[in-house]
Amino acid sequence: MCKMLIALILLFSVGAAKAFSICPAWISPSRTRTPAERRAAPAVGVAAFAFGLPRNSHHVRKPTSLVASTLQRTGDATDETHDEGGGGHYGDDCEVLLLDHLNINHEKGRHDIVKAFYFDFLGLAVDPRKYENIAAGSKTLWANVGLHQFHLPEGKPDAQVFDGTITLVYGDLDTLIQRYNDFVDDVEPRFRPLKDTEFSLGVLDSDMMMVTCPWGSQFILLRSHEPDEDRAAHLGSQPLVDGHEPSEGLKMEDLTVFVENDSNLEGIGRFYEKVLGAVVVPDLSSESSISIAMGQSQTLTFQHHPDGSEKKVVHHDFSDAGDENYPANYGPHISLYVTNLPKAYQAAGELGVLYVNPRFKRRAYTEDEAIDQCMFRIIDIVDPLDEDRTVICRLEHEVRSAKTRDGKKYKSFPLKSVT
Repeated sequence: MCKMLIALILLFSVGAAKAFSICPAWISPSRTRTPAERRAAPAVGVAAFAFGLPRNSHHVRKPTSLVASTLQRTGDATDETHDEGGGGHYGDDCEVLLLDHLNINHEKGRHDIVKAFYFDFLGLAVDPRKYENIAAGSKTLWANVGLHQFHLPEGKPDAQVFDGTITLVYGDLDTLIQRYNDFVDDVEPRFRPLKDTEFSLGVLDSDMMMVTCPWGSQFILLRSHEPDEDRAAHLGSQPLVDGHEPSEGLKMEDLTVFVENDSNLEGIGRFYEKVLGAVVVPDLSSESSISIAMGQSQTLTFQHHPDGSEKKVVHHDFSDAGDENYPANYGPHISLYVTNLPKAYQAAGELGVLYVNPRFKRRAYTEDEAIDQCMFRIIDIVDPLDEDRTVICRLEHEVRSAKTRDGKKYKSFPLKSVT
């Protein structure tokens, strides 16, 4: 039934691509989704991207081969959904506390675009630790969304396009739609830096929209039916500039990483279980994807690339400007917190996947250094059952500890309590 519905949407969207503008009054109300349905549903949103079109329809991406893989994933996931309770709770055995941030380069010299998209359009909060860089108009900016962040350093000089999807949750999507219409009508000067970029928006229903960032990264925006739980302010928060409002975005609910179509998804799941003590979420996984819990209500998903079996996927960007042991990586990276850093370090060492990125000042070459710095890095993902340790994919992880060596809370850990 789900696959038939999507097929009808796609057929309709091709014929009606120029018939609709984005308008809150046009979007029909929908029932409240269960957490598992809400996590599976973004695949439908990708497939039906052109269903609700913005007024500058030339910006809208039409359905592509992305449809083929998302149909399978959505059908498998939604057929087995069940109500897990508000926000999605993935069990108490997960040793990953949360996925803290995605680090992705922006185009050098274009702070105006970063501000227009992340702060003015998405309504994310400026992190005070990088606030001075806004006035300077250069260097790294941090954009906060609930407990989570985007770290946005300058490119060399180009921006990076994340090969996957980033799912954010909001209390209300109508404001974002109005901002987009203001951008299209050119009535808001703050959005003008987004002109002549990849920026676009498409709406599926009142619960979901797709946004393409100015450089081409894909965002899925979902409406929350439990905003307080999704923001989780009772659990913690990122710092806030004095006098500023909290982020309109409530959380980063999922980060989906595309991988090549012959990638060993079960092996990826075993890697996260072995090294980080994470938990695979079967109800959100399928033959073409695997979802891994990042704490109680957040997931990291690996999905076969929608562009097909010939698509080569690279998430790293090695440079010769490394040290004698490790190349520097200038590709995107993720940061996450674990309950037991020494355990994770030792497990990574057993698999031979420890990594030091000379790009950054903090470098942990030993377990003691990792404990002192409350972090270490990995980049190769391998199947623990594979004796050859064949690399399935590469994605840099900054693995952080919630606690310092003396048991106190690490200064950047956003949760109030230390597990």
